[in-house]
Amino acid sequence: MSRLRSFTLTAAVLATVAAPAHAGKTVDAIKARGQLACGVSTGVIGFSAADSQGQWRGLDVDVCRAIAAAVLGDAGKVRWVPLTSQQRFTALQSGEVDILSRNTTWSLTRDAALGLHFTAVTYYDGQGFLVARKSKVSSAKQLKNAEICVQSGTTTEKNLSDYFRAQGIKVKPVVFDKFEPSIKAFFSGRCQAYTTDASALAFIRAKEAPNPDDYLVLPEIISKEPLGPAVRRGDDEWLAIVKWVIHALVEAEELGITQARVDALKASSDPAVQRFLGVGEDLGKSLGLDREWAARAVKAGGNYGEIFERNVGAGSPLKLPRGLNAQWNKGGILYGLPLR
Repeated sequence: MSRLRSFTLTAAVLATVAAPAHAGKTVDAIKARGQLACGVSTGVIGFSAADSQGQWRGLDVDVCRAIAAAVLGDAGKVRWVPLTSQQRFTALQSGEVDILSRNTTWSLTRDAALGLHFTAVTYYDGQGFLVARKSKVSSAKQLKNAEICVQSGTTTEKNLSDYFRAQGIKVKPVVFDKFEPSIKAFFSGRCQAYTTDASALAFIRAKEAPNPDDYLVLPEIISKEPLGPAVRRGDDEWLAIVKWVIHALVEAEELGITQARVDALKASSDPAVQRFLGVGEDLGKSLGLDREWAARAVKAGGNYGEIFERNVGAGSPLKLPRGLNAQWNKGGILYGLPLR
């Protein structure tokens, strides 16, 4: 009995020790080609869009750069694949891209029926409406019989139908395949309202409207839109890497690890900071990565707070408040899982 108890205790201890992991077939393919193939939007400022020099920028873009830095040691080793709403899931399923980081809502049917795994929420959003002030509309409930511009192949289209059906209000969706034609139609007067995620409405009003003051975002938020990257099913090792790089970016903000302070903080006596930066425990071996994977991810573009502020927050044209996307201990619901 004494030997049995000793064996059981030893097995229990060994079960808690992280064993080295192989990074998986997706990472093998990424390393063989020397690039991460990242599926992005065809142009949504703040999330993924090419600037005038052809450089891709945005929150979703910075997530892919962080992953490339963690896996390949170089944030620049990314091939950007612009995808429409209709193309995005097929591109991921077929292997054209390794990851879809494209302001995409995590929903049950997408997660369970498309052969995908969503990894983590990178932005908590919700659907709203944009109208011209001259319409005198101050609430979505005043849009009876209105023509509303909406993009096809999105959760936005179904939410629009569900919301007004529940309100007993008839509206006329005007559906477009692509983002750019839909907003041009709205500003030309083709529709009385435009609907999409509230973050995108802020960009549309600020950067696409002839005069932003002539337009109003209505107060109603009619849906939950948790946005985040997705990967193909069938490669748990790759799923784990993407998931934990994102959580590392969130955890880095909470720990005060910024892009500029990564190297200096390696001298920190804080065990959590040491563990994060690979000075203490080697957490990378559980992911098939080296011990400095998380440090490189933050050096690529900063922690989550820095990425948010630069792309969609106070330092961006959108100037969106943190809101739900603030850290859990600062009034939001953003919560990085513990790196230990």
